Amino acid sequence: MDSKRIGKKLRKLRGERTLMDVSRDLGISDAALCAYELGQRIPRDDTKIRIAKYYETTVSELFYDN
Repeated sequence: MDSKRIGKKLRKLRGERTLMDVSRDLGISDAALCAYELGQRIPRDDTKIRIAKYYETTVSELFYDN
């Protein structure tokens, strides 16, 4: 798992939405989402599932090399 690649994907998917709006919708802190987008942290499995559902994709497509 490449945290920098994942971070770029997450940032791209967020688009014009604010960090605060997306983190609120996901039920995570702004700091956590920011760290994921910067590639500093990888979310836990339960958070990966929530993020994938939010962006209407799969955990595999979002977090693992295809």
